[in-house]
This record gives sequence, structure tokens and C-alpha cells, in this order.
Amino acid sequence: MNQKNSLGLDYCFKDLENPIDLFSEWFNEAKKKEINDPNALALATVDKKGLPSVRVVLLKDYNQNGFVFYTNLNSNKSNDLKINPNASMCFYWKSLLRQIRVSGKILSVSDKEADIYYNSRSYDSRIGAWASKQSAVLKNRDELYKSIENYKKKYPDQNKVPRPSHWSGWKLIPYEIEFWLEGNNRIHQRLKYSKEKDDKWNKSLLSP
Repeated sequence: MNQKNSLGLDYCFKDLENPIDLFSEWFNEAKKKEINDPNALALATVDKKGLPSVRVVLLKDYNQNGFVFYTNLNSNKSNDLKINPNASMCFYWKSLLRQIRVSGKILSVSDKEADIYYNSRSYDSRIGAWASKQSAVLKNRDELYKSIENYKKKYPDQNKVPRPSHWSGWKLIPYEIEFWLEGNNRIHQRLKYSKEKDDKWNKSLLSP
């Protein structure tokens, strides 16, 4: 018989008051068992016409203050976020039959944070941040390859590739986090944390 927590959920939900602590527990499990990119998440945004858009990005950092990813600031996702800073993330780990949904408000990371992460990337990735006009229409792939080669000539020293001003990070500050575990016959287990005005988290059981 599986162990249960105080709410009658599988013990993997623990009995934690802070959802970031539970996220850490689940994320560490995913890093052990998920074959490819356990830090992959679906990011949903809304454009100026109110049309939703979703794509997969990679989580690069997180703490009690939020979840961080990096991108071109001229990309569609960034343009959406400049207009409407509300966004949602969804992590899904099939190996664990678990899902985490995070909703919140997006803020820019500091230049210092962006510089540190940018300089940790490979040379080719840093060059790519300069060469790719993310989401812009290409005439052909050769146009992109030529741009890459031009920037490699401009920045031949692998230790001296400055971060483009149009490339940085976004941090989602959560106000709601839901944890989901697949159940037999679609009777899933769901636990939602909602942030109150005093910054404390309230827990709720959700019907599958």
C-alpha cells in the first residue's frame, strides 16, 4: 500500500508549506529519470490581439523568487511579454507521470544575471545569439549560416563575445503552482498552491 500525506495524496506530494520546495523535490527526481531535457517546459503567452501562443523553452534557474529562462528580447514570446506580462509554464515528466503548472507575472532578470548565464554558454551558442534574428522570416538557411560566419569573424576570441543587448532573461514570479500525478482510470491527483496577499501559500485539493 502506498504511503499517503496528510491530505490523502501519494507521498510524493509531501507535506510542504512552500511549493518551491516541492518543485525542487520533483525536479530533482526528474533530473534522475527523465531521459531528455528535464528542464524543458511549455511557456504560454498572449499577444496584443489576445491570441495565445505556446512553445517549449528551457528552465535555466529558479529559486524562491521565480523561474528563469533566456531568449531573444525581439522574439515573439518576448514581444508578447512586453505587452502582457502574465504567463504560464507547464512541466511534464512522462517518466514520473507528473506535471507541474505555474502561473505568474514576468519580470526581466538583471543585466548581471544575464551576463553570468550568457558567459557560461558555449562559444557557438553565444555567436548564435548574435546571428539569429529569432522569429524573423529567412529567405533560406544560407542566410543564417552566413550571419553565423560573419559574427565568428567579428568575435574570433572565444573568451570575448559580449552579450547582445537584445538577448537576456525573463523570470516568472508565481502566484499559483499546481502539482499533478497521473492516476488509474484518469483519477489523477492534483494539489494547487495559491499565494495569498501576505505572501503565504494556501493549499487546495483539486478534482481530477
